[in-house]
Amino acid sequence: EENEPKPKKFLSFKIFDRGRDSRFLKWVFIGLVACASFIIVKDEVFWQLDSAIYGDDWYGEESGAAGEGCNVWGIELRGTLATYAAWAESEDGSSAPDITSSDDIYYDIISAEENDEVKAIILEVDSYGGYPVAAEEVARALKKAKKPTVALIREGGVSAAYIAASGADIIFASENSDVGSIGVTMSYLDNSGKNRLEGLEYISLSSGRFKDAGDPNKELTREEQELLMRDVDIMHENIVKLVAENRNLEIDKVAELADGSSMLGRMALENGLIDRIGALPEVLGYLEELIGAKPRICW
Repeated sequence: EENEPKPKKFLSFKIFDRGRDSRFLKWVFIGLVACASFIIVKDEVFWQLDSAIYGDDWYGEESGAAGEGCNVWGIELRGTLATYAAWAESEDGSSAPDITSSDDIYYDIISAEENDEVKAIILEVDSYGGYPVAAEEVARALKKAKKPTVALIREGGVSAAYIAASGADIIFASENSDVGSIGVTMSYLDNSGKNRLEGLEYISLSSGRFKDAGDPNKELTREEQELLMRDVDIMHENIVKLVAENRNLEIDKVAELADGSSMLGRMALENGLIDRIGALPEVLGYLEELIGAKPRICW
């Protein structure tokens, strides 16, 4: 019996250990509380920084221009300016195209006009262009507004976005803002050469000889190019005239500036494309003088 092999002892451990698990849960709880506290403190710090720079009144009391106590109606022009925004849900479930519609801006201007508490309208611009009809609609709506209108160009207000902003009574921009780029383009990528290399042939089945003019899968004929350039020139002339009227500038002066290039804020001021150099604080100061009260902007 003494020579019989002793049974082997296998490693063992406790699946549940009340003392150990209590300590673990305690540290998890402390960690979660610390993370939550950090988030709260971080948000408060950034809110205080924003308030110190821009003032609490910039943000308004509610996120909506119908908020009580608002005396300035804020409108945002961001991304591509179009007559309407087509919302399409992506694969990840998000649906936020970078588009501002002239329909929405026009509705906001009308709503601000009908609100007796609103004393002024501000259009915040951060856009690098869009479509000519949408730009004209916004510019004319601002021009016809009975209440004072202010446009603030932030990072960029060029092409269609600048044309839209030109309808405001006064335009602010930073010295580093991109301004102008007055012009029209119908340029596109011609895929016909690539298609031929890949063995693809374009078959034209159109009822009119110009019906498929500008199709990127076929070469543009000389006659088609002249036809499209005719429209580009007409739109360019219309835009130059609109900007000249809105900015009270000579047509020849605007035509000289309308070479498609943009310029920074200081040069834009010297050329009459904007009225003042400034950002949010300067706009607030102007609005306070304008309406005789501290501005409370609701977006």
